[in-house]
Formats: sequence, structure tokens, C-alpha cells
Amino acid sequence: MSISSGRLKRGVVLPEPGLPDGRAVVARGKGLAAGATLGASAFLAAFGVASEADYKRRRIAEGALMLHAQIGYRELAKSRRAWGEIHDAIDRLGGRVDRYGICLDWSMGYPGDRRRDMPRGTGLILDDPADFARRTGEAPVAPHFGDFVIGMPAALENTVAALAAGATAIGNLGQYFTFRLPGWSDDVGTTEATVEALALLAAQPVEILIHSNLDDGFASLFHDLACSFGAVLLERHIVETLIGGRISHCYGHTFSEPLTRLAFQRALATTASAPGTMIYGNTTPYQGSGSDNYAVLGSYLMVDAIGQRLKPSGHALNPVPVTEAERIPDIDEIIDAHRFAHRLVERSEGLVPLFDAGEADRTAARIVAGGERFRDRVLAGLEEGGFDIADPFMLLLALRRIGARRLEAAFGPGAPLEGHASRRQPIVPAPTIAALEIAAEKLVARGDPALRRLIADAKLVACIAATDVHEYGKLLVQDAMERLGVRVIDLGVHAEPEALAAAARDSAADLVAISTYNGVALDYVRRLRRAFDGLKAAPAVLIGGRLNQVPADSNSSLPVAVESDLRAEGAVPCAAAADLIAELATIARRRAAG
Repeated sequence: MSISSGRLKRGVVLPEPGLPDGRAVVARGKGLAAGATLGASAFLAAFGVASEADYKRRRIAEGALMLHAQIGYRELAKSRRAWGEIHDAIDRLGGRVDRYGICLDWSMGYPGDRRRDMPRGTGLILDDPADFARRTGEAPVAPHFGDFVIGMPAALENTVAALAAGATAIGNLGQYFTFRLPGWSDDVGTTEATVEALALLAAQPVEILIHSNLDDGFASLFHDLACSFGAVLLERHIVETLIGGRISHCYGHTFSEPLTRLAFQRALATTASAPGTMIYGNTTPYQGSGSDNYAVLGSYLMVDAIGQRLKPSGHALNPVPVTEAERIPDIDEIIDAHRFAHRLVERSEGLVPLFDAGEADRTAARIVAGGERFRDRVLAGLEEGGFDIADPFMLLLALRRIGARRLEAAFGPGAPLEGHASRRQPIVPAPTIAALEIAAEKLVARGDPALRRLIADAKLVACIAATDVHEYGKLLVQDAMERLGVRVIDLGVHAEPEALAAAARDSAADLVAISTYNGVALDYVRRLRRAFDGLKAAPAVLIGGRLNQVPADSNSSLPVAVESDLRAEGAVPCAAAADLIAELATIARRRAAG
């Protein structure tokens, strides 16, 4: 693919006349700074700092490693209680939780006047802007309003509220590129709100860290870590060069291989102009019971601790509770993970002399060089295609609409490679994508050969989709299906149930396969069933992932399992990818029987 093919020209990607002028949007956002200012917080007062960035630099100078916790229960009172209890428990050990990531519900991304009638997930909902500040006063821990603020339709109003609550780390720009709220299609308005919010933060008299979680954005979808780092550089160009803000990146959820995890940290540490926010826990390998996952928790935390001791980047370590793969962890489980991390950090200091980071540095150098080529090629290619690459609005919207796969295929730094999913030879292969490909291959190879032949002979058609941005389960199932000879129609992430039903009808699909993570499994299947009834279609429905939901009449903020409810709706819950072959064989037999 190339610009000359016409598919990436401005008139094709951005056909609308009269799009907003990004420079004017930036000016408007900066003009709001006089009235939308940073409020007080227990954290800023306790440590006598102007911002979290100042605090991070002080902690680096002290040789300290920082810790980050994610909290945000649906019930506001429980979220406030968690804020104090977690801090106090670790303080009694002689440790410190430096920052909290506040898990807002994804419905917070909708404008406040539209939110009440929109679908909801399992996270915290703050309908009153004053609740942002009430949330952060329970202990002197830095408030990080990350998800569903910047990058959403409600970016500006949520950013103003987060600032007033004393937050000096606000995000999540990464979500802008990949997250789509159900029932919301106005990407022009979302982009305008995002640019205004970024400009407001850039104009503050104190340093605000504009947070971007790479695992939530394009970086998790690239086959090449050089492209992932190129996404870092493109975001820096937009936020720092074009808007004048300060961006701070998070990564880690999808970095399961120790060498590249350390190399990516060192690449960021070498090139960043601001301290990092946090290194997210690598929960992708969490499997089985909670106790089995302590090996994973210890392995990634030790790499992160050693990385911060060797080349501090300001990233706080995130010990994710071992129950995370099953459900939202409760307060005592978060405390337990932080107790574990506190002791591990203590032990890590004595291990530093055993480490030689030479190979990590060589890998980091390849990642940085490839990332710089990717950034330069993207900007040059878009300029050739007629885009004004000095306009932050236009550049953001163009990148979002083109998407990770087309960007990598057209501008990736690796040599062209026919037959590869990205059409490029990766400079440094992304370990999670590579692991998914291997897992799909093994999954199919382990299946009964007779069942594999039965499925292939049936020439099944499947529509596949994810209810949210968490795409790895979908990618694994899609790869396995294609290896089994199933024709797959990909509806992507954030697929609306009605769109999925229409695609299944139009393609005469034998089944739909749904991957879900965000606590909407039952509501999604019920909407899908209603859509099927209206279209007079009845394909099989397979659903896997996190099959839970907060009941509407629940007194608890925790979700409950809904497998039995899904079966009552006629869906087939798949607890593991291995269930796939048996279910496909059942559908193939049913089709053969007429």
C-alpha cells in the first residue's frame, strides 16, 4: 500500500468539507486555562510539590522506586474507602503507594448530559464534577485520571473536573486511537474535544503529564515494536511540538517477554522529556487460580524494578492482583499485591550487580531507530497525501481513521514481506502478537484431525467481533478459525450488536463469535438476540472472555458471573479458546444434517 494508491489521500480519509481548523481549536483550548485551573489535593499539599512530575523527579533523585495501584469501584463510597485503606496498609509496612489510577467506567466518556441513557460497564461513574475532588482527599496519593477522559467525547468536561480535583496526570490519549463508545459515531466532535482538552492542559502554569497508555492504543496492534515506539514519537510530535504540552507514556500490559519489556523501558528512558506515568502489570499471562499467577506477578515486577534501578524513567510499578484475570479485585487483594511488591522492591536492590543490560540496550537502539523511521515515513506519507501535518486536529483524525494495520503496512520500517500479516518484516517482533500466532497454531494442531476435517469440509462462515478494545482474545480465535478453514468476516472492536447481526444476516453466517472484557456480556447478547429476531436470522452465538456484569439491582459494585444467563439467551459461553473446535464441529454437524 502507498499514498500513490489513493487509499490514504486526504479526500478519501477525510472527505468532510469544513473540518475544524486545529490551530483555532488549540487557541480556544488554551484560552480556557484562565478559568479552568488546578485545584488543591492532599497529595500536592503533603509533599509540597507543584505537580506529580516534580514529585517523580524528586523520588528519582532519592533513588526510590514508585508504586501505582488501580482502583475504581462502581460504588463511590467504596472507592473512597479504598483510597485510604490501601495507602494506610502499605504505610504501616514502611512503604508508600505513590499514585492511584482511577478506573472510571467507560460510560464516563459520553458527555454528561447524554450519559444517563447510555450503556454502562463495571467502573466508577462520577456524574457530579465535585465527586472528582471528593474521590482524592482520603490519603496523600497522586490522583491519576486516566481512562475515559482525554480521547473521548467528554474530554473537555472531564479534564476540567480532573484538574479541579488536583490531578496533574490526566489521560488517556492512547484510547483516542482505538476506543469507540457504543452508539457514538461522531469522531470529528471527539477529536475536537480531545484537542481542546490537550491545549487546556498545555496552557496550565504547572506541568501536567498528558498520559497515554500504549497498550490501549495502536502500539498493542502493531506486529513490530519499532512501530509501537513510532506511535510514541507521533504522539509526542502532536502533543509537544504542535500543542505545547508534555506527554507521558505507559506500557506493559502486553509486554510479556522480559528482554523486550526492559528494552522498551530503556528506549523510553533515553528519549522522553517527562517522567513516565506507570508500567502496567503484564496480566496477559495470568491464568488459572490466583496463586498460580504469583509467578507472573513476581517475574514482571522484578524486571520493572531492575529497569528503574538501572535507568530511572519515573514509571511507577503496578502490581496487579492475581485475581485480575477473573474479576475486579477487591480492596484486600490490591493490598496483598502491594505488600508483595513492597518486599520484592526491597529485595531487588541486591540483584542489580547480576544484570547486564547490553542486549536490552542493543534491542532498544533498534526499536528507537525503527520508530524514528516509522514516524518520519508516516508524516512524509501523509503530507504527500495532502494532509496538513502541522494541524493537530487533522493529524489525529487521520491517524485514527487510517488505523494501525494500514499504517504499519504502508509505512512500517521493516522490509516488505509477502505473506506476513503486517506485510512487513518486523525490526523487533511484538512478543504478544507473535505469541498469539503460535497459540493459534498449537490450538489447531492439538485438535482431533477428524474434527478439523469436518470443520474444513463444512466451509463455515463466521462473523467475529469484540465488544471493546481488548482484542487479543478475538485475534486468537480469528487466527484459529482461519487455520481451520472457516471464512471469517471481521467486525473489529467496539462492534455494535445491531451491526454484527446485520453482517451475519447479509453473509449468511453460520455463527458469530464475540470476545468481551468490559462487563457487558449479558446486555450485549440480549441486544444481539433482539437484533437477530428483527432480522429473522438465527446463527449460533459463541462468546468468550470476561463473562460478568454488575447486576442492575446489586448492592455491591462487583460484577457477577453470567454464564448461566448467557446460556438462557441461547449463547454458548466458551471458557477457553480450546472450546472453539468442539463448538465449531457441532455447528458443522448441524449444517451437514440440514
